Amino acid sequence: MTTTTTDVVVLGGGHNGLVCAFYLAKVGLKVTMLERRSVVGGAAVTEEFHPGFRNSTASYTVSLLNPKVIADMELARHGLTVVERKVSNFLPFDDGRYLLAGEGRTQGQVAKFSARDAERLPHYERRLEVIAAILRDWILKAPPNVIEGGWMAMLPELVKGASLGKQAAGLDTQGRRDLLDLFAKSAGDWLDGWFESDPIKALFGFDSVVGNYASPYTPGSAYVLLHHVFGEVNGRKGVWGHALGGMGAITQAMASACAELGVEVRLETAVAEVLTEKGRAVGAVTAGGDVVRARAVVSNLHPRLLFETLVDDAVVPADFRERIANYQSGSGTFRMNVALSKLPNFTSLPGQGDHLTAGIIIAPSLAYMDRAHAEARLNGWSSKPIVEMLIPSTLDDSLAPPGQHVASLFCQHVDPTLGDEHRDTVADLMIDTVDAHAPGFKASVVGRLALGPRDLERRFGLVGGDIFHGRLTLDQLFSARPVLGHADHRMPVPGLYLCGSGAHPGGGVTGAPGHNAARAVAKDLGRWGPGARGE
Repeated sequence: MTTTTTDVVVLGGGHNGLVCAFYLAKVGLKVTMLERRSVVGGAAVTEEFHPGFRNSTASYTVSLLNPKVIADMELARHGLTVVERKVSNFLPFDDGRYLLAGEGRTQGQVAKFSARDAERLPHYERRLEVIAAILRDWILKAPPNVIEGGWMAMLPELVKGASLGKQAAGLDTQGRRDLLDLFAKSAGDWLDGWFESDPIKALFGFDSVVGNYASPYTPGSAYVLLHHVFGEVNGRKGVWGHALGGMGAITQAMASACAELGVEVRLETAVAEVLTEKGRAVGAVTAGGDVVRARAVVSNLHPRLLFETLVDDAVVPADFRERIANYQSGSGTFRMNVALSKLPNFTSLPGQGDHLTAGIIIAPSLAYMDRAHAEARLNGWSSKPIVEMLIPSTLDDSLAPPGQHVASLFCQHVDPTLGDEHRDTVADLMIDTVDAHAPGFKASVVGRLALGPRDLERRFGLVGGDIFHGRLTLDQLFSARPVLGHADHRMPVPGLYLCGSGAHPGGGVTGAPGHNAARAVAKDLGRWGPGARGE
């Protein structure tokens, strides 16, 4: 057992931990990262899942990664290349028709189903973009933090609130109403107010159930839809892409940027305890008994894992402990990778083509999604599940042997507590669901990796399989994430900070929580602001 000293110890080497470590090292702090697994990246990793076949194991597509983070970390210089899908989405339908969505295509495709919806589409996109633009700016700023104290303590938060509120106040009446709708309404109600045809509502409504164990008619699901549209790829807003080499290429580039600044990364080093003295976090104790003392402890873990397994209850306020225990986490996600001997051939659009580079969505209507959620709540999973399939090897031939392919299946809804004994049954169902639209798909599967919610929790620390480190509901967003009074990344234990997706602005491979947490830590350690080496 050894004892070492550093300025900051980061618990967990997921992408947000890497981003936070980078910014802290950039302002001259000594940073040590402790990672339980043999590779950094958390849920954004590329691994071989069948001999000769590699793919992104959990997170699987790129759009939300913040442009500022990409630029500051110089990820392109460190080897990251992101390519765009040739088509955004492809929706095959049981009646033999299909919808292709992408630049220059969507409106004409929608017109096949409804001339009225095609006419309204540009207005919908324009109004949604107005709100998405505000969100893009908010995500790199800590929200107003509800704190105790006198006027002097409250003043910075009031100023911050006024700054964010000024942006919203700049909206016209229509924009303010849209903002309220997108935060409070269900995606189904929002979309029903815009469109009449099922295909276009399914296209947009799918975003509202991604990682969200809810119906598209659940109040608040419109925000989850919004959360998925504020991204961009290579400067193009709303576009989705693929990182060459898989999602691990992102985190390996981040690791390279951190190494260049001297960040120490200790792999295969699980953390057993956050070390506290006199009520303050002063370091971490590893499972092997080593001690890393630090001026600040930054956790990239799920908030419940942090406070329920690593922090002494005696130093945590009782009300905070109770609220973390009731923090809602469980996205109903079932994640699969499959090795394919050949590309699928869809009945509705036979042959190879740009549609095979798209996000292929099997969920033809909002009603279908609503029934899938209801059946999953009743039976553990839906007999007619929601499946999105990507075939990244159509854009990246490094992932599979010549002439063969890999596919990612991202499946909603299964019960977040689904037992391991049902894993193969559900995996078979997901493959059969694709095979119904692309006969021969099942026969082309030569290998697979299926990860249910419990697998995702064990492997990546995603409690309840929640890809967002906690549901994106109004009571767990912005100033209330993870708990009201701690939205500024500072936890109730002095010296302890949260930099993962359980902090503002929430989940997705954005890097924003890591960026924002680093600012809070650096300020507290005197390394941010006028005269310091911050921004």
